[in-house]
Amino acid sequence: MSALPDLHVIDKPPADGSEAPRVVIVHGAMDRSASFGRVGGHLRDLNVVRYDRRGYGESAALGTGTLEEHVEDLLGVLDGRPATVFGHSIGGVIALVAAERAPDLVPSLLAYESPEPWAPWWPRPKPRPARDPADEAEAFMRRAIGDRFWNRLPARTREARRAEGPALLADLVSLRGAPPYDPARIGVPVLAAAGADTTWWHLRATRELAEALPAGELAVVPGAEHGVHLSHPAAAAQLVRRAVDQAAVASAGHVPDP
Repeated sequence: MSALPDLHVIDKPPADGSEAPRVVIVHGAMDRSASFGRVGGHLRDLNVVRYDRRGYGESAALGTGTLEEHVEDLLGVLDGRPATVFGHSIGGVIALVAAERAPDLVPSLLAYESPEPWAPWWPRPKPRPARDPADEAEAFMRRAIGDRFWNRLPARTREARRAEGPALLADLVSLRGAPPYDPARIGVPVLAAAGADTTWWHLRATRELAEALPAGELAVVPGAEHGVHLSHPAAAAQLVRRAVDQAAVASAGHVPDP
């Protein structure tokens, strides 16, 4: 299996050409691989792979994707080569599904604030008239970065982000219904992480995920919210290293069977 030909992938091995553990980063909704550049800067001794999911950034021309298609894309990026996967937000859901399906390719993973909208306690949005996808994308971004920062973005950037509205809606639709993975069947080490200052629902989902996994571990980043890769890139990189170390320990020992 290989990545889609037009999927935008950035593969950065160590500059000295040495062999190093491989890490693949999967971004969340209304995000892109470039947002993790500073995290990658703290991991220059590792082989860090970042890519834009279909519908976002340089992969926008591929159109929107279902959860199944995003999982297939991740497995294609892995291309038969095992790697620790860092999934942020819905990227964590994609990584967890991939780990359940192909544990030989995902020896460990870092799931940062993976949402669980299928949980009965997860907040439900208030009913409101449907809006244009571009308006939905802008509203999402304004909530994420604030009106002041949104208004300071160049017009071209704002239009590019608004154009990702269909991908955002597709992401939201992909998380409806039954849970897409069974935590009890994910036997690889999973570092479930959240920010100490995040929403109560992201923190609860992260804690419950860590408890439900056979080899789950909880990590809380002081002072961080949902966008840890932007506000605390060094701390995010340390989480990645912990996940990489977990894979090394698991390969030398025993991980509970799913």
